[in-house]
Amino acid sequence: MGRPFNTNTTHTSRIYNTHIKFLQINLMHSRVATINLLKIVDEDGTDVVCIQEPYVIYNKIAGIPRKHKLYATGEGRHRAAIVVTNNQVNSLLLRQLSDEDTVVLEVLSEKTKTIIASMYFDINRQIEDDLNKIEGIIQHAKGAGVLLAIDSNSKSKMWHDNQTNARGKILEEFLTSKQLHILNEESTLTTYLNSRGSSNIYLTVVSNQLLRAVENWEVSYQESCSDNCIIKFAVGQASQEL
Repeated sequence: MGRPFNTNTTHTSRIYNTHIKFLQINLMHSRVATINLLKIVDEDGTDVVCIQEPYVIYNKIAGIPRKHKLYATGEGRHRAAIVVTNNQVNSLLLRQLSDEDTVVLEVLSEKTKTIIASMYFDINRQIEDDLNKIEGIIQHAKGAGVLLAIDSNSKSKMWHDNQTNARGKILEEFLTSKQLHILNEESTLTTYLNSRGSSNIYLTVVSNQLLRAVENWEVSYQESCSDNCIIKFAVGQASQEL
C-alpha cells in the first residue's frame, strides 16, 4: 500500500484514497538528471519510479540509494529500471519477462495484483519484438491490471504528435487490438523536447482493469535536467462521495 493522497476541496465531489504515486522519466543515462530525480521523489513522496535510460557505470545502474529497491536485470547496458521508494509497496521482479530494456514487476496490495512494466523500445529494433514482450506481459497478468511506462520511439497523432510514422501506426493497431488505453493527454508540454524538435514518444498505457483507477496524469513543469519531461500520475480509487 502506498502513501495516502487525499483531495478534498470545494472543487471536487469526492475523496480519493490513492494507493501508489508514480513518476515516469527517461534520464538519458545522466548523473545530473538522476540526482535531480531523487530530489523530486523525496519532495513529492513518490512511491514508484519507472525509468528509461537510467544512469549507468560499467553496465551497472548507479546513483540510486540503497534505501530504495532497484529493479533491473540482464548483463548488458540497462535501458529500463523501476525504483520502489516506499517499503510498504509489496513488489516482486518477474525475471522471466524482464531484460535490459524491459523491467516487469508484480505489485500486490491487500486486495489486488497489478503488473507494472518500464520499457524502452530501441528505434533500431523491429517494434514487433517489443510488442511481443507486451503480449507476454498480458498473458502473464491473467486478468490483473497492467500498467506500461514506455519510451516508444514512435510518433502518432493518437498520442498528440503532429504526425504518425510507420512505428506509430503499428503500435496504434496493437494497442487497440489488445484493448490497452493510452493515458497521455494533450498538453502545452511535450514529453520530449530539445533543440532539434519535440514529440510525445513517452507513453503511459493501461489495461481495462486500471483505466478508472489512474488519476492526475500530467506532464510536469518541474525541471528534469534531461531532454525529457517528467510524467506523473497516481493509481487509486474513489473511496467516499461528499
